[in-house]
Amino acid sequence: MCFSVGANSKRAYGGAMRHTTLTLEETRALPFWRRPIFLLLLMTAAMPLAFSTWLALLNNFVIGEAGFTGVEIGWLHTVREIPGFLAIGVIALLWIMREQTLAVGALALLGAATAITAWFPSFSGILIVTMLSSVGFHYYETVAQSLQLQWIDKKRAPQVLGWITAVGSGASLLAYGFLVLTWKTLGLSYNFVYMLSGGLTMAIAAFCWFAYPKIESPEPQLKTFVLRRRYWLYYALQFMAGARRQIFIVFAAFMMVERFGFEVHEVTALFLINYVANMIFAPLMGKAVAKWGERRALVFEYVGLVCVFLAYGGIYYFGWGVMLAMALYILDHLFFALAFALKTYFQKIADPQDIAPTAAVAFTINHIAAVFLPALLATSGWHPRAPYLGWRRAWRWCRWGLR
Repeated sequence: MCFSVGANSKRAYGGAMRHTTLTLEETRALPFWRRPIFLLLLMTAAMPLAFSTWLALLNNFVIGEAGFTGVEIGWLHTVREIPGFLAIGVIALLWIMREQTLAVGALALLGAATAITAWFPSFSGILIVTMLSSVGFHYYETVAQSLQLQWIDKKRAPQVLGWITAVGSGASLLAYGFLVLTWKTLGLSYNFVYMLSGGLTMAIAAFCWFAYPKIESPEPQLKTFVLRRRYWLYYALQFMAGARRQIFIVFAAFMMVERFGFEVHEVTALFLINYVANMIFAPLMGKAVAKWGERRALVFEYVGLVCVFLAYGGIYYFGWGVMLAMALYILDHLFFALAFALKTYFQKIADPQDIAPTAAVAFTINHIAAVFLPALLATSGWHPRAPYLGWRRAWRWCRWGLR
């Protein structure tokens, strides 16, 4: 049943919002903090509290507590990306629940799995907990992307997505700032930090469940597998984005610990700088995308990444120092702020009813490289410079498609 805000104002503004169904147009009469945009911002802030904390502690935790080497870290990230590879399963779940419900549930699962991470300091235990948190993370990201493109007007999308990126960076900044200021000062344990960050994410997910109405999107979404030829470039760019993300998350972060001996507070401080920069530049990049268009923004990103990855390889070939490695790591992360240009590109070319199923298909395509790249390099005597030098050729083909 869909309740009109005008006729049922008490119900709409009351506490039992989860029992109310409103159209996107009707939500405009709600207070700003109960509108769809604010819900997106709130969930965007909740996710990094768990995920960014997990990521900041990961390399030090698995190396120091579980004795991981490059082989185990490769397998860990392969397992972590399997739910992303299976994100197409979101289409099946949409037959039994709405996207909004799935997003909140996945967010809660991410928080719960993060909270218990330190309880299992073994190879098998870490893999199992990582799998659970990854299901929450990837299914949330899949559905959140779909909801953003459905709930945000095309004309405002670049700017709003820029602000959403900035909010996510702010939440990560909060998590990393807490670690930098308290990790050594208060002698915190892995268990305390994981429990705190995961618990906060679960609490926000519970608030999102009870405080917000069920929101009907303007266009009913297809609940079938969608793979269209005219989206070929979007699929190709998603594939390469998955490879690039793994190079950054897995190998670049591992390089800072393995090659330069970074400790928890040092890795976290580096992340801190990254997210301060993202908070500043993401809204500006949103304006730039709105003004100059997605094609120019994406070409700028890809050319910059080729230069960054070549320089990463030079660290191993020529023995370049830690200051350059830190600068490259920060610059690499800044380019992530342009990732929403790929979302708005798809929003402009897609049929409205294709957004949800294509988001699931695109996430699966994105994770093909993410699943196989870490394990492939881990089991084939990989050298850390290999991912950086092999990436540049593939982007040339994708750049051709943007012309």
